[in-house]
Amino acid sequence: MSTCIKKHYWTSIIMSKTPDEQQPIAILGFGNPVREDDGAGIHVIELLKEALGSNPQIAIYDMGTAAFEVLFRLQAHEHIIIVDAVINSGEAPGTIFRLPAHAIEAHIQDDPLVFLHQLKWDQALSYTKKILGDTFEQKQIDVWLIAIEHTRFNLEMSPTIRTACKRVAQHIMEQLKTPSS
Repeated sequence: MSTCIKKHYWTSIIMSKTPDEQQPIAILGFGNPVREDDGAGIHVIELLKEALGSNPQIAIYDMGTAAFEVLFRLQAHEHIIIVDAVINSGEAPGTIFRLPAHAIEAHIQDDPLVFLHQLKWDQALSYTKKILGDTFEQKQIDVWLIAIEHTRFNLEMSPTIRTACKRVAQHIMEQLKTPSS
């Protein structure tokens, strides 16, 4: 599925807590909000920040140009949730995917090619595994993807993808309520 994942252009980073604080859960949103539906991951984490408020158990990150700094901070988290848009998936726009752990392992690359202003979720996962070493296997990692049709320059997201973002945010909030989800 990694060939279906489009390039990400960075916006900014939002960190809900300082790196010294220990939070078991990290939620990372990927995307570019000026490329219409490509901003889906960012929109989901904005919805989660609004719904969850300040929660000492959860760090929420808008994966901006400081992505590598964020990856080092993932050491303190037991559960990592990644949210992104996926283009050319073959599914209708708004289709939601939740990748199981064995599918995630298939995307881990030994030496991913990364440029400073773009990083794919599977590349981020690869670097996270390198950074965390053996402790990576102890992390719970979930990837939520939303199928999109295009990434045109537009500041507004399509209604279909906004609805899918709300559904993903709802799924994640339900998942957070369930122990060892």
